[in-house]
Amino acid sequence: MQSPPPVTVVEQHGVERIPDAERDAGPLDLFRLSFGGANTFATAFLGSFPILFGLSFWQGATATVLGLLVGALILSPMSLFGPRNGTNNAVSSSAHLGVHGRIVGSLLSLLTAITFFSISVWSSGDALVGALDRMTGIGTSTPAFVVAYGGFALLVLVVCIYGFRFMLLVNKIAVVSASALFALGVPAFAGVFDAGYPGRFAEASGPAFWAAFFGSALIVLSNPISFGAFLGDWARYIPAATPRSRCLAAAFLAQVCTLLPFGFGLTTASVIAVHAPEFLAGAPNYVGGLLAVSPSWYFVPLVLLAVIGGMSTGTTSLYGTGLDFSSIFPRLSRVAATVLIGVVSIGLIFLGRFTFDVVQSVSTFASLIITFTAPWMVVMILGFATRRGWYDPEALQVFNRRQHGGRYWFEHGWNWRGVGAWLVSAVLALLFSNIPDQFVGPLGTLAGGIDVSLPLSMLVAAVSYLGALTLFPEPRAVFGPDGPWLVRTSDAPVRPITAAGSGRHVEP
Repeated sequence: MQSPPPVTVVEQHGVERIPDAERDAGPLDLFRLSFGGANTFATAFLGSFPILFGLSFWQGATATVLGLLVGALILSPMSLFGPRNGTNNAVSSSAHLGVHGRIVGSLLSLLTAITFFSISVWSSGDALVGALDRMTGIGTSTPAFVVAYGGFALLVLVVCIYGFRFMLLVNKIAVVSASALFALGVPAFAGVFDAGYPGRFAEASGPAFWAAFFGSALIVLSNPISFGAFLGDWARYIPAATPRSRCLAAAFLAQVCTLLPFGFGLTTASVIAVHAPEFLAGAPNYVGGLLAVSPSWYFVPLVLLAVIGGMSTGTTSLYGTGLDFSSIFPRLSRVAATVLIGVVSIGLIFLGRFTFDVVQSVSTFASLIITFTAPWMVVMILGFATRRGWYDPEALQVFNRRQHGGRYWFEHGWNWRGVGAWLVSAVLALLFSNIPDQFVGPLGTLAGGIDVSLPLSMLVAAVSYLGALTLFPEPRAVFGPDGPWLVRTSDAPVRPITAAGSGRHVEP
């Protein structure tokens, strides 16, 4: 194995398969990136939602643990594609959605990354400006927010341009420092925190309670799901021989550890509900409420949390954005795609915040994207299982090389078994979505106010995809030497890989 280059050397690899000799990362690095990207102020904000929905502290804690464990279990298998194929998960999805159908994964990760990059910049910038105002009296004028947002965004862009190893260094620091700063919240709020905060529901029964409980759990669950498209961005540097159990454990434990920021958000929200309830009335202002109830000595840790969290979440989001955009337009290098998408994202951040005031709408959009991403993940995970984890690395790169054919060409580059299962599930998710005061689908009220779009879409994706594989078996050639698991195969021929627009055979 080659010695890794310095972190200040700009990464040149895009979505092509990473050579085995250059894979110098390990499951611990995957843990650091996954945990670091979620161990942030934005996650703490998500942790406040059970209190915002009216749950008691212990009801909220139960919903948080439930959502986090289920989400971590769903997410962890997505860590297996990167080491096996040496590329990101969108490219790996070619095996199950087809050479052209893999665009679904690229677009989902692109939209998810831009959205969460925006949310991380907004939430961290608001916390930074608010805390500095409380300490120095600089005010909360528009110029102050412009400087905060712009500074975050540009720092994140620089890190992402340098690439994987620089991002890994940032997250190594972020994992330890952000955890320590969150832990300082224990002495900061110990005197005012009451674990007996009752919430609005005297009894754990009734449709209103269950709507709030499952709504809270699903919001927490959506955080691990949001990493599904990105695990391959980082895991592709892990050697293929690494035991699968270690990768699964790294991805799972990284999300379990986010109980720290989730717990911080839940705890501080219950303090705000008691001591500064005006910040939770109407349009909730968690950041303002947190600053109102924090002791003055904790303002500095909050500033540091805002900076570290914004860098960590922003880099893990924007890095994947550039990588995926370069996979959609192979003529763009990873660096060029990162710069292009970074500039566009920064522009959208400022337009959304100062011109159109779409911060709340972007949060809704993020929830819908996660709902669409989950069934795509189900197709990927079941596809991995039925293929027994066997893939043809050359056939996965057909789209990027502007070729035709290969094991994953299927029908004109589309595998309608996977694409169809995802599309049906995504449409159902949209119809059954129920995000109160934001977006309610035509069928969103059928479950008594409970948002069932995410579990329903995942269930439908699993049933429809396995059903399609049973009714319309895939060619024997897409499976490895051990054959398929659980499903049948067909004798359909596989078109050889050829250069686009010609019948010339391309040797692998």
